[in-house]
Amino acid sequence: MKPTPYRDGQNVIRDARSRRIVYMPPEAKDVPALMKDLAGWIEASEPTDLPCPIRAGIAHYQFATIHPYYDGNGRTARLLTTLILHLGGYDLKGLYSLEEYYARNLGGYYNALAIGPSHNYYGGRAEADITKWVEYFCDGMVESFESVKNRAREAAEARVEDSSPGLRKLDPRRRKALELFLHHDTITSRDIGTLFGISQRTGRHLLSDWAQEGFLMVVDPSKKGRRYGLAEEFRKLLGGGR
Repeated sequence: MKPTPYRDGQNVIRDARSRRIVYMPPEAKDVPALMKDLAGWIEASEPTDLPCPIRAGIAHYQFATIHPYYDGNGRTARLLTTLILHLGGYDLKGLYSLEEYYARNLGGYYNALAIGPSHNYYGGRAEADITKWVEYFCDGMVESFESVKNRAREAAEARVEDSSPGLRKLDPRRRKALELFLHHDTITSRDIGTLFGISQRTGRHLLSDWAQEGFLMVVDPSKKGRRYGLAEEFRKLLGGGR
C-alpha cells in the first residue's frame, strides 16, 4: 500500500450550508515541515509530561489544523488519537469509541475545533489557546468511559456469568456482543455497529468472521438484511438464550 501524498495545493473548509470559508489551512509548501514537527512532538512527548488523553487531544487538534490532505483529514485525525490512546492504555480493549460522541453532536465537534481570532492558519489559528478543544475532547472520553461502565453494570445485573470456561475463552469484543443476545434472538451489522461505534461495513466483516469461526450462525442470508444468531454452544452458556 502506497502512502497518500500530502496535498500539493491550497484547500479551504467551507460551511456546508452557507458555503462561506470557515477555515483556511496552511499553504501546501509548509505541510511537510509541520507534519514532521507534529510526528516529532508525538514521539518525544512522554506520558510523564502530559496525561495521555491530553496528548491525544492536542495531536488531534494539530493534525486537523495542518489539514495535510485534500480529503479524509478528520477521519485520519481520529484514527491517530485512537492509536495514541491505545498505546497509552486507554483503549479498554476496543469497548468504546469516541466516534459515537462526535456523531451525536457534530456541530459541537466543529465548534470546539474552530479556535482563534481568524479562520486563516496564519492569522492566529496556529498559536490559539486550545483549552476549549482539550476540554471537549476529555469530556468525550469521560462520557465514553461512563457508557462502558454503565453497560458493564447492566450486564452484571442481567447476570451474564463470566465463570464458565467457555466464556473465558472469548475475546472482549465477543463477550460484549453476548449482551445483544440477552434481548434479541438475532443481530445485524447495524446492531454490532451501534454497540461498538463502528461502521456497518466493518460490522459486516466482523460478523462474517465470527460466523466462519463458529461463534455465530447465519439465520437470514439475504445480502442487505443478513441476520446472525448465536451458535448453540454459546446459547447454552447464556442459559439457553431467550
